[in-house]
Amino acid sequence: LGSSIVGFHTREHGNHFLSCIDRILEARIDRDSSTVSYGGRLTAVNPYPISIEWPSRWLENQRPVPDCRVHIRERHAMGPDRLVGIGVDRLDYTKGIIERFLAVERLFELQPEWVGKFSFIQIAAPSRTIIDQYQHFHDQVYALAERINKRFGREGYEPIVLKVKHHEPPDVYEYYRASDLCFVTSLHDGMNLVAKEFIAARDDEQGVLILSQFTGAAQELPEALVVNPYDIDQCAAALHMALSMTPKEQRARMRSMRGLIQEFNVYRWAGRMLMDAARMRRRIRVMKQVGQASGRGR
Repeated sequence: LGSSIVGFHTREHGNHFLSCIDRILEARIDRDSSTVSYGGRLTAVNPYPISIEWPSRWLENQRPVPDCRVHIRERHAMGPDRLVGIGVDRLDYTKGIIERFLAVERLFELQPEWVGKFSFIQIAAPSRTIIDQYQHFHDQVYALAERINKRFGREGYEPIVLKVKHHEPPDVYEYYRASDLCFVTSLHDGMNLVAKEFIAARDDEQGVLILSQFTGAAQELPEALVVNPYDIDQCAAALHMALSMTPKEQRARMRSMRGLIQEFNVYRWAGRMLMDAARMRRRIRVMKQVGQASGRGR
């Protein structure tokens, strides 16, 4: 509260912050203006959903989407007609990777026609590997992928491709461009920029975003297929819907989401915070001047 503004990804998080202040500090809170007066200072508490640059620098040297599709499928010994899903995360339990794999397994159980036609590629950057709990989670993810591959895979077909290593942004963007869908199943995430990166990568206006309702991004991107990652059947149904979606509907959804990310990019995000901070400083100066004038008037 020594700052002019305090920002959160979502209004909900800001409201929780105000509630904590109300319980803990002797401060005056104006809910209408979302400001806090404490220790002789005035602070505004606002939502500033972080975004990405537009256009992305990682698109500058990318191949056309059809070439990306061919290259990624050849790299993984997949046929040209294989439908591909992509997940990009740290190997962290909060990202819902196990729930994601269970949804893929459930898709194959409920819609067996996708077996042999759809593969899911999971890029998972190693995270906190020296911590026992994270190593245990790492083992769980590997074991689940192996179980699903043994159950539904066959020679020349691997349902889940697990790539546990760091990938540079140009490589990740090539996967985005090559995929038919992006699956984000975070169990809790302030924003999740993977969703926005996938949208930015798709200048062909194709591809489907399946997005956890527990991400800040879900509040900005209603055109995504928004799911509860704990509801495995719902996630499997969303996968089926994404794989069956017509190019026309994909284009309509993607065009709307791309328009939003283009308008509310990271530069606007930063500019809005700077402008709000300057506005608050001016407001504080005026309030001080008014207070001083009132004091002299007495």
